[in-house]
This record gives sequence, C-alpha cells and structure tokens, in this order.
Amino acid sequence: MTRVYLPLSLALLADLHASGELTVTDDAVVAPDDSEEGEYAALMTAADASAAMLTGPGRRVVVVAELDKEPETGWTVPLKRLVAVHADTEDRPADADPDEDLGWYGVQEIPALLGSHEPE
Repeated sequence: MTRVYLPLSLALLADLHASGELTVTDDAVVAPDDSEEGEYAALMTAADASAAMLTGPGRRVVVVAELDKEPETGWTVPLKRLVAVHADTEDRPADADPDEDLGWYGVQEIPALLGSHEPE
C-alpha cells in the first residue's frame, strides 16, 4: 500500500464528503516510507500546501488515503480509501507557526468536523 497525503481546505473537505471522491492534484504527497518520521514529514509537507490554499485565517486540512500504487494527478480517490483526516483544531491566524501539529480525526468524524466550523 502507498500512503498519500492530500492537502485540502474545509470547503474542499465538504466537497469530498458530498461527492464521495476527490481528484488527486499536484499537491499530493507520498510518504517516502512507512516509518513514523517519513509519514510525519509527508503530513507536514501536505499541511504546508493546505496552508498555502488559505487566503487568510483558517484551518489546514490533510486527508490520508491508502492506495495500491502511487497516484497520478487527475486520478479520482473514493472516500472509502481514506484512512484519516488531519486538521487544525481551530482557525489559525495567517501568520501562525507552520510547524504546529494537526489534530487527528477518523474518517467517520468528517460530518462533525464540517458541522463545527464554517468552510473558508
């Protein structure tokens, strides 16, 4: 299995939840290996890409998918391939520390995560 980290915004997470799938973009990050360090590095790289999507204060969101092989841009990933969601626990200012850790959410918690905050 290949673990892929896909940066999103809350609005894109809402789209994913509504449609049941998401399209892989150039921002997708593949973990170099299955070590804790490799996965953390991939997560934080995707978190930086998520932060770049924000136009002001907001929340970084990264979804994690397990795929049979490394994805290509334009591939569609179904919601059922997601294994985790990482997101800031609250809106952060535009100048927030880029190394701050994200909270972990189970895929089944997406509705609650979306319901507790307005998408940016």
